[in-house]
Amino acid sequence: MPATERTLLTQAQMAEGVAALARSIRDENQGAETIALAGIYTRGVPLAKRIAAEIEKLGGMKVLVGTIDITQYRDDLNTFQMVPKLEGSDIAFDIDDLTVVLCDEVVFTGRSVRAALDELLNFGRPKRVQLAALVDRSGRELPVQPDFSALKVTLSPGERVAVRFEEVDGLDSCTVQTQASTR
Repeated sequence: MPATERTLLTQAQMAEGVAALARSIRDENQGAETIALAGIYTRGVPLAKRIAAEIEKLGGMKVLVGTIDITQYRDDLNTFQMVPKLEGSDIAFDIDDLTVVLCDEVVFTGRSVRAALDELLNFGRPKRVQLAALVDRSGRELPVQPDFSALKVTLSPGERVAVRFEEVDGLDSCTVQTQASTR
């Protein structure tokens, strides 16, 4: 059987999901003058930037945006045929006593989030760390749950969520890909 792909979120639904994430983050952090968003490379970066733009439209707080590269903290590097490109983290502001929202397009096993926390804490000691994901996929291996998600899905082991952003991939899409059967 060949691999298949089905739409999980349309481009418009992705935009609605980002706007909903922004509202939830702002509402949860009422009273904060400043909040920081840290996008996890690769696709958490455009997600963080989009959420920040939406929060700024809503007003009421300053939004700082940084990036987190988890390559050096991955526990599965030995399984890669080719090591991912090292982007380097960029947090050009003091995170001490600041609420930082880690942003990733999909939270699945929790391992990327664990790696992102390790890297984030090299930059200081945040007041609080929250987690935002466009898609919260079932199948956790670590006790990590998003504080904010646009969509929660339960998928079979042979399925994976593929999120694409215009800034990285040339289009916005969120699909479920089913692996080809090897029978």
